[in-house]
Amino acid sequence: MGNLVRMSSAVQYPNMTHSCDLQCLGPMTFHPKTVGHKIHLSEGGRRAQRAEDTFKGGVVFTSRPVRTHEKIRVLVEKHVLHWQGAMRVGFTNVPPLPRSLPLPPFSMPNLTQTSGHWAAPVHESYCQEGSVLEFWVSDDGYIYYKNNGNKQKLPVDVDVRKPLWAMIDVYGQTCSIFLLGSEKKDLLFKRTSCPALEPLIRRPFSLKPDSTTHREKSDDCISCRTKEIPADNRCVVCMTREADITLPCAHRCLCLGCTSRVLVQFGTCPLCRVKIDTGVTFKGSMISKTGHS
Repeated sequence: MGNLVRMSSAVQYPNMTHSCDLQCLGPMTFHPKTVGHKIHLSEGGRRAQRAEDTFKGGVVFTSRPVRTHEKIRVLVEKHVLHWQGAMRVGFTNVPPLPRSLPLPPFSMPNLTQTSGHWAAPVHESYCQEGSVLEFWVSDDGYIYYKNNGNKQKLPVDVDVRKPLWAMIDVYGQTCSIFLLGSEKKDLLFKRTSCPALEPLIRRPFSLKPDSTTHREKSDDCISCRTKEIPADNRCVVCMTREADITLPCAHRCLCLGCTSRVLVQFGTCPLCRVKIDTGVTFKGSMISKTGHS
């Protein structure tokens, strides 16, 4: 199995240029290295949670540029009422990676006062727990957001002539969001990001009896191990362990612990969505660790 077709660098996180087909926009996560100092990322860079003891320090960016009319979909997982205001959304043509850290505590006014940043606040009523917010930039540079059919136009003028990254400030009452993905309606069909996963619910693994024990033991040294694993070799779900499981589609993108959870809940490859038989074993001919037969 170690001789399976290798993933090219174009389909490994975080290069984010992979697409499954013409209807795929490519993976959509938050940038793993450029986040506010009060933000913790999890679920493969799709959940952004801000510390509840503050209302600031929650700026995050998408890991790849977005297109005009590409609607970024965000689930509000948790809000707290002892702060005022809610998340801010916007765009920037300044790439996330070269930025110096720590990031400014606010998107507004810290970032919007500098060239290449545009953002506006979302009303608190659109950011209740369990609500899904969509926001996008139009061809003429206007930012829109929508929740339950109610659409708002924000008074900004984005320069769409250069590549744009979406920017979210997990601010005020909003303290945890989950990036559901994105979608864009073209003339003939709708395109979506890949993968477009719902938040993973933690539950016992069923595909391998000792996989839970494996995960618990490895959690003890996550911080030290993560530093040693190159970003493009990490599991695309937990982003802390090495991606050492090769799926039948030849994508090596999951660690042992996350493989059980993803296959039980979704039954597909996180990158290409090929359906995987959850009855196979990790040492069988369908799924195995690299280097095993």
